[in-house]
Amino acid sequence: MKKHPLLITLIALSLMAGCKKEPKLSIAASKNTNKFDSEVATKWLNLQRNMIWSTPGFSPPVAARTLGYTSLTLYESVLPGMPDHQSFIQKLESSPSLPSIKVSEEYYWPSSANAAFAEIMRGMFKNAVGAKLNRIDSLENALKAKFNIEATADILTRSEEFGKSIGDAIYQWSKTDGGDSGYLRNFPATYAPPTGDGMWVQTGANIALQPYWGNNRPFRQESITNSALLPPLPFSTSENSEFYKEAVEVYNIVKNIKPEEIEIAKFWSDDPGQSPTPAGHSFSIMSQVLIQKNASLAISAEAFSKLGVALNDAFICCWRDKYKYNLLRPVSFINRYIDPNWKTILPTPPFPEYASGHSVESAASATIMASFFGDEFSFEDRTYDVKGFKPRSFKRFSDFAKEAAVSRLYGGIHFRRGIAEGLKEGNRIGTNYSNIKLK
Repeated sequence: MKKHPLLITLIALSLMAGCKKEPKLSIAASKNTNKFDSEVATKWLNLQRNMIWSTPGFSPPVAARTLGYTSLTLYESVLPGMPDHQSFIQKLESSPSLPSIKVSEEYYWPSSANAAFAEIMRGMFKNAVGAKLNRIDSLENALKAKFNIEATADILTRSEEFGKSIGDAIYQWSKTDGGDSGYLRNFPATYAPPTGDGMWVQTGANIALQPYWGNNRPFRQESITNSALLPPLPFSTSENSEFYKEAVEVYNIVKNIKPEEIEIAKFWSDDPGQSPTPAGHSFSIMSQVLIQKNASLAISAEAFSKLGVALNDAFICCWRDKYKYNLLRPVSFINRYIDPNWKTILPTPPFPEYASGHSVESAASATIMASFFGDEFSFEDRTYDVKGFKPRSFKRFSDFAKEAAVSRLYGGIHFRRGIAEGLKEGNRIGTNYSNIKLK
């Protein structure tokens, strides 16, 4: 019997198809970082803000440093799943070499980020004890359980090992910047503030919070060397001087304070031990925005990392200037030369006035956020719902920076020039990091 050639071909193809083994594709195999949501990032950074809030010693500069290193760890732990992006850490000062992945293997990037966060946070929060420290384990294990149904065991193990190695490498690098264990030495007894007319004087129980912080290694040296901060106004007790007029402005604003201005002052107070500090507040805003935008893990990693490194450098730069100029606070001038009974709305912080840390920090934050989403972006800041504050609404990122800055004038703890120059300095630092191309 003669067999038809077409029939033979069809039979052969059928047999080949039956023998061929289709590769078993895991969920991870077809997804890179931009295919995942931001859950792992926002959950870890929410936990970190809560730990900054409740762990002793996390002053504003210390908190900003911690957020800088952990957010950079997030980015590098998921970077191999972003083939169109470059390493961020290699663009920074004295950066270390980081572990690499096995290019022929599959990875699950949320699992890598989870392990990386847990690893570096155990290093950064060594002074956390008991239930506070256990929260790191709890979140890591909760996310692990979720990932167990989303990828195979070998992929998850490999991803965790890579993430942990990234977290450890960046933590070891962090120990060389001058700020390691800063939560244990916020008020070094070795510092003696200079004395003289116009010099900062003690206004509370502790003196000189982190007077040497400005000597820390920044993530990028240009944050320090390219400063364009103008010096404070010349100190003067003459009623016709610009300095005296600025003091009178603070005096009159507080004396005639409006309820809305008091609300603004207290909303942005961000005191250590009673809040996640200014840097944690900015990270809270970023988290809210990323959730509002339904952002991917890739966008979240880049946005958080740029925000974190910018705020670390903003505090180093600001603290260097504070102890360079050692300018007295408004309450010291006003009580001596204008009204001995005048009181501030907010407690005066234990460090010099110039320039305003809130201004530098918030302007850097707003500039980073605007670089991702545009300045005209409507959002509500619900950071302090838990404290009973009404949410603050903004139509622009720059608006929240300006409100955070002027809150220090309403609170009676900063002169106008320290606020204005601080905003300019923060914008400069934020712009420097916004201009870094990671793609």
